[in-house]
Amino acid sequence: MKRLKFGNKIIFLVNSLVAFLLLVSYLLPYVPPKSFSILSVLSLGVPLLIILNILFFMYWLFRVKKQLLLSLVVLLLGFNHINAMYKFSSSNNIEDKENFSVMSFNVRSFNRYQWIPNKTIKEDIITFIKTEQPDILCLQEYRTGDPINLEGYYNFNALPIDNTIKWGQAIFSKFPIVNSGSLEFPNTYNNGIFVDIVKQKDTIRVYTLHLQSSGIDTDVEKLKEEKSSDLFKQVGSTFRAQQSQVELFLEHKSKCTYKTIVTGDFNNTAYSYIYKTIKDDDLKDTFIEAGNGFGRTFDFKFFPLRIDFVLSHKGFTVNGFKSYNVKLSDHYPIKATLKLH
Repeated sequence: MKRLKFGNKIIFLVNSLVAFLLLVSYLLPYVPPKSFSILSVLSLGVPLLIILNILFFMYWLFRVKKQLLLSLVVLLLGFNHINAMYKFSSSNNIEDKENFSVMSFNVRSFNRYQWIPNKTIKEDIITFIKTEQPDILCLQEYRTGDPINLEGYYNFNALPIDNTIKWGQAIFSKFPIVNSGSLEFPNTYNNGIFVDIVKQKDTIRVYTLHLQSSGIDTDVEKLKEEKSSDLFKQVGSTFRAQQSQVELFLEHKSKCTYKTIVTGDFNNTAYSYIYKTIKDDDLKDTFIEAGNGFGRTFDFKFFPLRIDFVLSHKGFTVNGFKSYNVKLSDHYPIKATLKLH
């Protein structure tokens, strides 16, 4: 620090804080929100912390200063975090006659309240689905009172237990559905559903989850008007609710003997306790296995957020993954291509 000019000393102090926060974030997947909800909020900012540390590393590198080691070491220690945000390798796309595809998409009630100034959103979503032809389609925020008709698909949908809510989740499948049901999350508008489908001689369990949302307006200008203390309290409360919902899901899943696929809008990132607990040791993140680029799934300004997932049992080979840059919701659809071993 002695050889640094005053301006660079200030920059290095900020660099040190950002590096420390990123280092702390590596512990977040192991910290239950019910135990330390304030700390768990940091998981939402991990993509920004990674980007800032990369920028600090580049800053010192161009100036040939040893201070570059701080961010470099922290980034290397958390390489898996970088891999969860951005895949440097190209997408896997392995053709196989046994492949089948699973798409997940939060359709935001088909734009019922005109969040997007386009009156044909529902029709555009239907056209998109018919063009892509996923074998299994999982939709969150699906309006059961305003359903869509997809020829060639079996389907199951369910509302949350609160019957004042008119949107829930839906699963469409080109394979026969032999069992289905709903996971009721108490005191919330959110829920999860599941179906058991038969593909040739195999039965597969497919879940789609829509975990608790913070209800915070993600418009950056509106976020600036919120008190940081209120934001932390609200998000912390949301993550505690998500933990309870995940515990209910895991209890349900533990009784299933079939190979499982878990999809949905987790309203949390791949750096969180929520994601790690759902993924556990028996599921694979299909984006990490076969995706490329940022894999952004939510329309948040300035840095990419990946809060929608397709997780597959280790008994599946992931032969492809695609993120779609289509503006039909505040979420972007994702599709995984799988094959049973």
